[in-house]
Amino acid sequence: MSTTNRTASHWWYYLAGSVIALAIFMIGALFSYLYFQQDGIDSATAATDISNTMPLFDEAWNIIKQDFIGDIPESSTRTYGAIHGSMETLDDPYTYFIEPEPAVREQEQLQGHFGGIGAYLALDEEGRIALDPMIERPAALAGIIKGDILVAIDGAPLPHPADIDIVTDLIRGPEGTVVRLTVLRNDDTLEFDIERAQIELPSVTWRALEEPAGYGYIRLERFSGLTDTELSQALQELQAGNAAQTLILDLRGNPGGLLDSAVAVSGRFLDGGPVLVERQSDGSEQTFEATPGVDVDAANVVLLLDGGTASASEIVAGALRDRAGTALIGETSYGKGSIQRIHRLADESAVHVTFARWYTPNGHLIDGQGLSPDIVVDPTATSEDYDPFLQAAIEHSRR
Repeated sequence: MSTTNRTASHWWYYLAGSVIALAIFMIGALFSYLYFQQDGIDSATAATDISNTMPLFDEAWNIIKQDFIGDIPESSTRTYGAIHGSMETLDDPYTYFIEPEPAVREQEQLQGHFGGIGAYLALDEEGRIALDPMIERPAALAGIIKGDILVAIDGAPLPHPADIDIVTDLIRGPEGTVVRLTVLRNDDTLEFDIERAQIELPSVTWRALEEPAGYGYIRLERFSGLTDTELSQALQELQAGNAAQTLILDLRGNPGGLLDSAVAVSGRFLDGGPVLVERQSDGSEQTFEATPGVDVDAANVVLLLDGGTASASEIVAGALRDRAGTALIGETSYGKGSIQRIHRLADESAVHVTFARWYTPNGHLIDGQGLSPDIVVDPTATSEDYDPFLQAAIEHSRR
């Protein structure tokens, strides 16, 4: 009797393993087919090579299923793991796979808006979720105040410690729907029914400097679908207040974002002409140009950058320096000058694939090198009351 059960158990292991292996094989075959087609490799030969490796994969997983003492992950988890592992062999940190939930959040951030309540989430020292509502957003209008501790969503208590990503997914949802938040405020437990609305993620902040007069400061956090519109508003307000004679454009810590947004932002300061050159793996090139007409002459701009200035923000910095001699002040930028296509898969997961590299208008390769500043700043001198980057920009512009 035990022999029969053991044989049946092995048979089911084999069947389950075969199904999983087939699914992974199909995904791998698709990636390989596209890769080999791009490189001119015969697809029939590629398919033969792949099929020859599958018995080994199948054999390994059958052994794991028979002998592994712990729980076997679900098939989707194993599939995601196989994709992650195979893509790591490309040795390119920017070609990678994202599972469904983070992929959706990434898409929302790039679009610049999402359905939500308009509140920042942070883990406090006790592992609880502290809320900080955005001004004039649904959370604030409903009565949420900074420091409220979120303890339940739609009646379901949060685990301790809480997971910000999971909580974010639970709070966000289609515009017009309602989410109930239970919060702890001092010793009181309060409930709020909040209707979700379209929440725009601000990417640009600005102000007129008190000293010297005529100086405007603009910080770009990222390049989203809203950045160019926000920048236009910033420039209009600063110009109306006579605070755009000299502009300090702060790209420190800006990780990049949308290419079209970077080109549009550059066009606010450059009167047409090239912003960057994109060179693809097959040797072809594409030049991206600014729209003729400027809001502020790039000659009146000083730009701040640091080691966190990357990708699309490096495009803007390189274009303004090459085309208008804009001074770059701070630290050498990150050096992320490659471009990825984002492919959405059937289950809302995504694949980022590097297919080209960027060069500045004068032909400087950004990838792996970054942009060296014209004036180097020591970041260790930064304090709550003193910004050495900003001070160096002011001193340079006065010369």
